[in-house]
Amino acid sequence: MIWPLLFTLQAVCASMSHAMQHYPAAWGHYDVCKSQIYTEEGLAWDYMACQPEATDMTKYLRVALDPPNITCGDPPETYCALENPYMCNNECDATTKELAHPPELMFDFEGRNPTTFWQSSSWKKYPKPLQVNLTLSWNKTIELTDDIVLTFESGRPEQMVLEKSLDYGRTWTPYQFYATDCLDAFTMEPKTANDLTQRTLLDIICTEDYSRGYVWKNDKTVRFEIKDRFALFAGPRLHNMASLYGQLDTTKNLRDFFTITDLRIKLLKPATGATMVDENNLSRYFYAISDIKVQGRCKCNLHANSCVFDKGKLGCECEHNTTGPDCSRCKRHYHGRAWSVGSYLPIPKGTANICKYISISYVWTITSGHADRWCFDLLITPSCLPCPFCFVSAARVCDNAMLRCQNGGSCHHHQRCHCSPGFTGVLCERARCQGPGECDDQLSGRASFHHPPISRQLALTLVVLPVSVVLPNAAHVLLSSPLTRTNRIPFLFRRLCNHA
Repeated sequence: MIWPLLFTLQAVCASMSHAMQHYPAAWGHYDVCKSQIYTEEGLAWDYMACQPEATDMTKYLRVALDPPNITCGDPPETYCALENPYMCNNECDATTKELAHPPELMFDFEGRNPTTFWQSSSWKKYPKPLQVNLTLSWNKTIELTDDIVLTFESGRPEQMVLEKSLDYGRTWTPYQFYATDCLDAFTMEPKTANDLTQRTLLDIICTEDYSRGYVWKNDKTVRFEIKDRFALFAGPRLHNMASLYGQLDTTKNLRDFFTITDLRIKLLKPATGATMVDENNLSRYFYAISDIKVQGRCKCNLHANSCVFDKGKLGCECEHNTTGPDCSRCKRHYHGRAWSVGSYLPIPKGTANICKYISISYVWTITSGHADRWCFDLLITPSCLPCPFCFVSAARVCDNAMLRCQNGGSCHHHQRCHCSPGFTGVLCERARCQGPGECDDQLSGRASFHHPPISRQLALTLVVLPVSVVLPNAAHVLLSSPLTRTNRIPFLFRRLCNHA
């Protein structure tokens, strides 16, 4: 009886081992930004790198054509088939819905019948080139996750360029060139995505794979191969996503290569059927696209797991105390640490690199013989109140320049002083009390006032954190604050506003 049980356990262990071997790939979604965990102090948040789920991005784009009047139907036209010049039953009329072919039909749902498509006017101005620019804009940074696929209803173009923009269409760089003859069209050697290596992945190539042949004999699609490029790091079936994420995490050029704000399809020469152009029947030559697929996700810098489309605009729903359309800056009051993009590493949770809360500084001054407390946000210039000398604190406690640890103390990560025996305080400025009773004339870190005369000290701060962040447009004044009878520690003050 025990042997069947042992065999069963062995099979279970083997299957678990196989599953664990591919765990990082299965976890490569980063779809959770935070979760609650139990610590010694109680419930706490555990933050993780996160990103939105990939989706069909054509639902959120705007399309523009150049020239703008290139769409067929105004005036109405009749078109002939490329492979049969006597088959002329394709009519385009912009005033009739059933016969119109506007650009939005490139992005609608494709049912079985009839196929809907955008169509250009014919090459009636031959030999002047028939060239069209189709620009797809998202007004948002997106990351591509799958192949870009164009499906043509006409013959596939004999010359075409796919371009990308990372700055909302201000500048453009080529993604890939397409031609029946790369040398003749672009003076480039023909290559395919399979010719690329890890070292040449970012190379711009010209391919002849998608430009040859009659439409009725060959595939109608033209591709830009995203997954073939991913596979150079993740393996043929994308099983080793940890390797790809590691490369994306450490190589900015690689991340930027798969990141866009706009795409531009430059149609340079229509299909001619590998023959001379028939000048007597130019209605055979045109462009027609039935479908465009762009799969991707909003770029949120690994600080959001969802992206919303509101009032015609995409935006990340930011976590980790970040904000902005791409979660590319810290929220107000959360500049305790500089903003940073999240990290895919270590797999599978990554590193959130959250923005940390920075406490508000409390500033005490002596005015007219009594103490006033003012509170300023470190990120906003305060309104011009009656202002003598103000002391502003921030997250940095010590360093080895202005904010030295006293009496032999050492600064640890700019956050605290490790004091020598016999000394205590934020900057080790106080002798440790020996025996019972209070220590005379030692500041405790809590606010207390002895109302010193104004002539002795214009402004006295009781904030225990020294200055590391100062506000602009202010004059430095270096004052001394008596912290002990024998030791005076300099503090940096700054005048925040001028009186009219």
